[in-house]
Amino acid sequence: MPSPTKKMKKTGAAFLAATMLSAVVALSGCTRLDTTSPADARAGAATDVQARAGTVDCEKVKCIALTFDAGPSENSPRLLDILKEEQVPATFFLLGKRHIEKYPELVRQMADEGHEVASHTWDHKILTELEPEEIREELERPNEEIERLIGRRPTLMRPPQGRTDDTVHKICRELGLAEVLWSVTAKDYKTNDSALIKKRVLEQSSRDGIILLHDIYRGTVPAVPGIIKALKKQGYVFVTVPQLLAPGKAEPGKVYR
Repeated sequence: MPSPTKKMKKTGAAFLAATMLSAVVALSGCTRLDTTSPADARAGAATDVQARAGTVDCEKVKCIALTFDAGPSENSPRLLDILKEEQVPATFFLLGKRHIEKYPELVRQMADEGHEVASHTWDHKILTELEPEEIREELERPNEEIERLIGRRPTLMRPPQGRTDDTVHKICRELGLAEVLWSVTAKDYKTNDSALIKKRVLEQSSRDGIILLHDIYRGTVPAVPGIIKALKKQGYVFVTVPQLLAPGKAEPGKVYR
């Protein structure tokens, strides 16, 4: 998509509003979301299992996870080419309506090339504003479609705007889904300046980081090669979210960040 649709612009504005709200809540201390860090997930795993993701041991090396929300889109093929060239695995939190249903071949390619395919709901509705049955539908529809395309159901989901609550946790637990938030955001929904996107990611990145980007926006994919090269130069190893937690496993109904 050469430029965001009205729907995308609306969604982008919602992302920004939610990010600002999260900052206010965190500063005020009025609400605390119980989350589990990658390090805690690893520490809680069985002691007789090595903390390995392929040949990577995130207890010993600086691991970081690239994640992309709200695709697939027409920008995804270029992104997949970059990731393949750089030999970097990513985690894709995919939208159903107008995305999975429009680009099924890209969903298959993501899985075939070793990326983690996860859910970002069907229509990007704010889950905390829905009735339980509506939440269930938003989560089940992409699960079913992804399973039809790649032969397995997602085990991870990312709630739109990162907004979740006890009801969402309960339904995720019933559906076998863990919730994954992020520790790095470039706010790429607010700018098409690739250099700025790269700068924001590098400023916030740290060991066990989970980077949030969106390949639906024009400035994001061009920023990815520079992000990867700069973080590799700093000694980071890129892994998927499940690899970041290994040997721990994401538990349904829990929130990871």
